[in-house]
Amino acid sequence: MGQGREPRRGQAYDGELGAAVARAQEGDEAAFAVAYRLVQPGLLGYLRGIVGADAEDVASDAWLEISRDIRRFKGDGAGFRGWTATIARHRALDHLRRQKVRPRSSALEQDVLELPGPHSTHDLALEALSTERALELVRSLPRDQAEAVLLRVVVGLDGPAAARVLGKRPGAVRTAAHRGLKGLARRLGTAGVTNEDPRTLGESK
Repeated sequence: MGQGREPRRGQAYDGELGAAVARAQEGDEAAFAVAYRLVQPGLLGYLRGIVGADAEDVASDAWLEISRDIRRFKGDGAGFRGWTATIARHRALDHLRRQKVRPRSSALEQDVLELPGPHSTHDLALEALSTERALELVRSLPRDQAEAVLLRVVVGLDGPAAARVLGKRPGAVRTAAHRGLKGLARRLGTAGVTNEDPRTLGESK
């Protein structure tokens, strides 16, 4: 991660999350509840960007699998977020196959949100993605861009972790996220969102 950059939303809690997961793997139900509380908001936002109104149901299916298999997980807090995102993505794709639907491709109005003046790409994206309508707007992006933006900004994964979830190279995910954020900027009518160097969306060191 570059110097002077704030951790993403999920990354700020990775230490607490890793400790909770370790205790949950030993059967501590309260610790599992802590892990759920830390992971669920980002996971639900990611799923809303893929399956829309069915996100709660898909998240429930994902958490059933997570709770069943948590003892098999190996890694830290950041790794747990990537692992849960992978499970959630598989459940979401299963859901879309069952429903025989795909994320919407029609563009929504450009005035979905009024965003404040010049901030960083991630600050603006986080604020934009905090509403249901904005998540619908993300769904209007090409699938690879939508998922890259959701994993990087909403779930808070770094470049390599997002790439592992999507089964792609980190550079491809970085490019997709940058293009997706530029697309959101155009739809939101916000100048300045596209000014960040795309390399800042890349792999954390």
